[in-house]
Amino acid sequence: MKRIMFVCTKNSCRSQIAEGFTRSLGGDNISVTSSGLKPSQVHPMAVQVMAEIGIDISNQTSKPLSNFGAEDYDAVISLCGCGVNLPEEWVLRSLFADWQLDDPDGEPIETFRRVRDEIKLRVEKLVRSLSD
Repeated sequence: MKRIMFVCTKNSCRSQIAEGFTRSLGGDNISVTSSGLKPSQVHPMAVQVMAEIGIDISNQTSKPLSNFGAEDYDAVISLCGCGVNLPEEWVLRSLFADWQLDDPDGEPIETFRRVRDEIKLRVEKLVRSLSD
């Protein structure tokens, strides 16, 4: 089983959406967690735009990265450009990527939908690459 950590600054929008997609698309082959450098709460609009496409993330919670160990994950994906702020052990995992997606927080729902759709495409590609 491959293990993925999605990390963002607040673990409220992008990383939560990525976690939801990975749970939905990854099947039994992938374990997924998301966390933040400064965790907050799951953004209600992130929950809403995922519900629009049939994925329920309402039970997900925002968690601090410090609660986890880098050695427990095969892939670490930053969604906000925060990779430069991560402790070195996280960046040195066998697969590390910094997707640098727009932050939808404070933006109209259309921005949430656009970012959601961008995340879906990237998660689909990531899941395929880890399943090969």
